[in-house]
Amino acid sequence: MKVRNSLRSLKNQPGAQVVRRRGRTYVINKQNPRLKARQG
Repeated sequence: MKVRNSLRSLKNQPGAQVVRRRGRTYVINKQNPRLKARQG
């Protein structure tokens, strides 16, 4: 999982979902599970 200061490039990928958990923003992708990132 990458920790990034901007999730814009990952949220534009097909199948990406932006999820907020415990005050952090995550990008998860069921189609391509390598594209995971955390912000905050």
